[in-house]
Amino acid sequence: MKSIKICLFVIIAFFSFQIEAQGILNKIKDKTKQRADNKVDKTIDKGLDKVEDAGEGNNNKADNSNNTNDQKQSANSSSVPSLRVYQNYDFVPGDKILFEDNFLDDQDGEFPAHWELKGGQAVLNKVAAGEEGLFLTDGNYVVVAPRMKTQNYLTDPFTIEYDFFAANDGSSGLITDFKTKDGEEAPLYISFAEASFTPIGGNALSKGSAGQDWTENFRNKWHHIAIAVKNHQMKIYIDQTRILVVPDTHADFVSVVFEGIGEVDHPIIFKNVRIAAGGDMNMIGKKFTESKIITHGINFDIDKATIKPESMGTLNMIVQVLKDNPDIKFEVDGHTDNSGTAAHNLTLSQQRADAVKDQLVKMSIDASRLSAKGFGDSKPISDNTSLEGKANNRRVEFVKM
Repeated sequence: MKSIKICLFVIIAFFSFQIEAQGILNKIKDKTKQRADNKVDKTIDKGLDKVEDAGEGNNNKADNSNNTNDQKQSANSSSVPSLRVYQNYDFVPGDKILFEDNFLDDQDGEFPAHWELKGGQAVLNKVAAGEEGLFLTDGNYVVVAPRMKTQNYLTDPFTIEYDFFAANDGSSGLITDFKTKDGEEAPLYISFAEASFTPIGGNALSKGSAGQDWTENFRNKWHHIAIAVKNHQMKIYIDQTRILVVPDTHADFVSVVFEGIGEVDHPIIFKNVRIAAGGDMNMIGKKFTESKIITHGINFDIDKATIKPESMGTLNMIVQVLKDNPDIKFEVDGHTDNSGTAAHNLTLSQQRADAVKDQLVKMSIDASRLSAKGFGDSKPISDNTSLEGKANNRRVEFVKM
């Protein structure tokens, strides 16, 4: 009997080692091993174990509209990164918007109209500054997907961006799950503790939190996630830092879903999702011969002329074009969609064009090489009846003078 016990102990120890050796992403994707993986961050363990005292500090567990007060307060109080912090940022989004949603047209407490719920439960809730965030609240897994006109919409190259709230109260991370035409999956997992991607047929590539600059003050704040895929290479950015490079994804991706282990008291929260085709706008070192550059990477706060920090990738690209071509002068043209009145849009577009010009001057471009003009919604390049059409019309153009 003693020898049998010893054998059982050896077997159990062996399999425990095998499970523990799996990366965090494999653990999440394989529900049967979730509780055996000691590498999983404590936040995920809390989410799985349903901590019985989770109600402490939150007496509205059954009311989706009132939960996650701590996240909301932290989101409101957290500071927005400055443009200076992003001064070395090199992410440039794709030049054709396939999908964009900031939930402005949706009702608080409901599921967003431009998304599909494929598993679990999810709901919109107010977060910082009154903006809506999508809360994945119940399910193992909660799965949501952009509502697209075609099933296969991604082509190489492409970019994906979203804002993620990295809670530190038991919430799991968010998985961006890339799909192939044959239904294979390649998940990217991001939490406040780790970024990890598992290529199809390959081993997980990850970067943990210990000693990494990108996790400094990471918890309980909004963070901008940017993903660029080109020629099967993937680059992942968290805020201003390129955090992970995947040399070969081993697949052509055609669609994407967002998923994770959701709970009412510990939801996964994200917003401002943008999917774009293209992403090959690296003009550095090249002689510029085109008549203009159309960009969708210079973004502003809603209905304001305040440039968002993640715009620095595109601005850095424009600065380098001007430095590489010292004889070029640009007119900075601002364009909006048709939301609001024409007069308001004209004023807003001029303010945004001026803001871009001023920022380029701050980046050592001679003001005599730049002018600024707003066109409002008078020159659409797409329809104004869809989210992606409006997103394509909101742009900044650099027209050669």
